Amino acid sequence: MQDPSQVVHNKVLGREGEDLTVKYLKRHRYKILKRNFRTPFGEADIIAMSPDGYTCFVEVKARETDAFGLPTEGVNRQKQERYRMMAKFWCELKKREVPIRFDVSSILEGRIEYFENAFI
Repeated sequence: MQDPSQVVHNKVLGREGEDLTVKYLKRHRYKILKRNFRTPFGEADIIAMSPDGYTCFVEVKARETDAFGLPTEGVNRQKQERYRMMAKFWCELKKREVPIRFDVSSILEGRIEYFENAFI
């Protein structure tokens, strides 16, 4: 069983990563549509509209060190498939298809690296 203080620490780190990503996106003229969008397939960290009209589903991965690998390595095939299902769910909810893009925000030691079209 995971140490409760570690669980809280991870949640705080994740929230800080999401906040940093939102600031980054706003600076780059994205419009934030939804944070922590819950679906039957999981939770999308951020959904944003890019300046060029894409609905971007953004997975935020934050780590303090690379001791257990880079943050982007946590976005495996299973997570990618869940994001595809969440995007499908979003379109069904909106009752229309929209251009979709899957991005990853990698936060390491407080610095952001943003990957557009991280997977398809």
